[in-house]
Parts: sequence; C-alpha cells; structure tokens
Amino acid sequence: MIRRSLLLSAAAVLTLAACGAGGEKAGEGDALIVGATAVPHAEILEIVKPILAAEGVPIEIKVFNDYVQPNVQLAESRLDVNYFQTKPYLDEFNAARGTNLVTVAGVHVEPLGLYSRKHNALAALPNGAQIVLPNDASNTGRSLLLLQSAGLIRLRDGENPLQTVGDIISNPKDFQFREVEAATIPRILPQVDAAVINTNYALDAGLKPRTDALSLEGANSPYINYLVSRPESQNDARVQALARALRSQAVKDFIARKYDGAVIPAA
Repeated sequence: MIRRSLLLSAAAVLTLAACGAGGEKAGEGDALIVGATAVPHAEILEIVKPILAAEGVPIEIKVFNDYVQPNVQLAESRLDVNYFQTKPYLDEFNAARGTNLVTVAGVHVEPLGLYSRKHNALAALPNGAQIVLPNDASNTGRSLLLLQSAGLIRLRDGENPLQTVGDIISNPKDFQFREVEAATIPRILPQVDAAVINTNYALDAGLKPRTDALSLEGANSPYINYLVSRPESQNDARVQALARALRSQAVKDFIARKYDGAVIPAA
C-alpha cells in the first residue's frame, strides 16, 4: 500500500510539472492580463484596478517599452488585451503581420509633439536642421502632418496620415529627416535639432508637452488610444468591465489631475 501511494504521488507531481512546463496562457488564470506601455497607460490601469477588483475582475498589468511586443503577445494569447495604441497603428500592424486584432473602446488622446533641447522656438530651427521622426508608418505620417501644421513643410496630400518623407513637396529650410524607433527618440533628443515624440515616451522622459513642445497637436486629434483584444474575446464580460472602467468618470478625473492636458480623455 505504501509503495502504491508513493507511486501515485510521484505520478501526480509529474503531471503537475508537465502542466506547468508550457506556461499559463492569458485567460486560463483568474486575472485579466493587460499589456501596456508605462506612461500613461500602466498608470491609468493602476487606477482601475480597485474598481475592477470590486466587480470580481482582478487584472495583471504587463509593462512594455516598445509598440511591437504588446501586439505580438496579444495575437499569441499571452495577453488578454492591450492598451497603448491608436487605430492607424493597429491597422498598419494587422496589415503587416497578418493579425486581426480589434479595438474595444477608445480611452484617451495623447497629442503628438515636436521637441528640442537645442532650440526654444520653431523659428530658431536652423537651415539643414536634423529632425527625428518615429519610424513606424502611422506615426511617421502623423509627425509629418504635425510639421505641416506648424508651417515647417508642405505635403503632397494635406490630410493623408500615411504619407512618407518622400511626399514632402516643400521644405524651405532643407530640414534633414531621420526615422528612428519611437521608444529610443527621447534618449537621442540632445544629439539632434528636434524630434517628434509620442506623448507616452515624452512623459516617461520627464518632458512636459504643454510647456516643452515647440509644436503640439490640438485636442481634436483623431489619434485615440484604444483598448485592444482578439476578435473572440472583445465581448468577454471581463474585457467589457475593463472598457467601462477605463472610460469612467474616475479615470477622466485622474487624467485631468495627473497629466495637465498632455493626455485628454476621449469623447
């Protein structure tokens, strides 16, 4: 009997080890696993944690420092949802990667800004100035529209958000453009004349968009940051609870207090 019990115990241990070897996928545990960039997304998620806990929906926040892995891991079911991106970026990612991630709810807008450590005004940018842009297609086009609205360049199409540097038809000061991965731009800002920086990375680097940006998108920007999921889970009760919490008055009040206009709740 003792020998048989030992054998059964050993078998149970091996079974548990085998189950754990592959790792737990999102949705298999109790917590809703949410991918986000640090600022402001993870900070906002921390505010909704107690709201969701009261509804019996615990969340686990996984912080990323880039724009690719949160979508890759969501598509691979290693996350339940993510919260960091605009729809143009999501559309571009889906087209490039063959994924079909979907938006669940629009939460906030982060006005894109042009920053400089060397010059304190647009007019001070010299001829031939080197200006850095994010290198993903949606943010490159968005950056060029910002520069056009600031009167620095003119584009072939005044409104197309997916234009490239090749679509610049007027560049009076002969600015030189360099495209760099968005997350790295704040680190190289001191080395260039100016750079277009996404607000989440600007805030993370200690920049204050309302006072530090040479030019900043207005509150009417169409680039809303969305909660995103896989198609089969967008109507999951836990995902919908998170969407409601992110669009709650408590979150809107937090955004207004914390970010002083650098982040704006979506309508």
